Amino acid sequence: MNCKWISLTLVSASALLVDIGQSAAQQTPPPTSVSFPMVVSAGAKPCLPNAAGYVTLKTDGEAENLSLLIDGLPPNTGFDFFVIQVPNAPFGLSWYQGDVQTDGNGIGQQTFRGRFNVETFIVAPGATPAPKVFDDNATTNPATPPVQIYHLGLWFNAPEDAAKAGCPATVTPFNGEHHAGIQVLNTSIFPDDAGPLRGLQ
Repeated sequence: MNCKWISLTLVSASALLVDIGQSAAQQTPPPTSVSFPMVVSAGAKPCLPNAAGYVTLKTDGEAENLSLLIDGLPPNTGFDFFVIQVPNAPFGLSWYQGDVQTDGNGIGQQTFRGRFNVETFIVAPGATPAPKVFDDNATTNPATPPVQIYHLGLWFNAPEDAAKAGCPATVTPFNGEHHAGIQVLNTSIFPDDAGPLRGLQ
């Protein structure tokens, strides 16, 4: 066998291995977890200046676990957690994710499982009748193409609880009975069109 041919083949193979190694180094795998804070909403800042939240998302590729820690809130009080299109009013498309209850120190923890990543969206290919369970329910949905939903928000479960904490007693629809208090925490440190859920692939 020609020694020159062998040498050229080895050089080519070495160059190919270097290229593969460089490509592998450049193609770093996407993160499987992200963490970020939630900040006090403008409407709650005068009455709850120390309110804060912290979120950690971890994915297994099929779904995500969202761990929420809240602090600086009224003790023994219920709150409602939503995934929302934009962090501040009018909030855009939103869905009710679940409840969080604070303890005697105003600290609350909850874990939710679902789709909390770049693929999180709402879609309605067409309008269709909807059940009227509560007095303020719509009886049909608006049609919409896919809308990505990347922000989070936390509301007082009851306007009475908000008033007790010295906050406005404004009634909002952000609980299971559509009779909640004001928003307390949100993810407004991120741009409206680039909420933190977008950061997890």
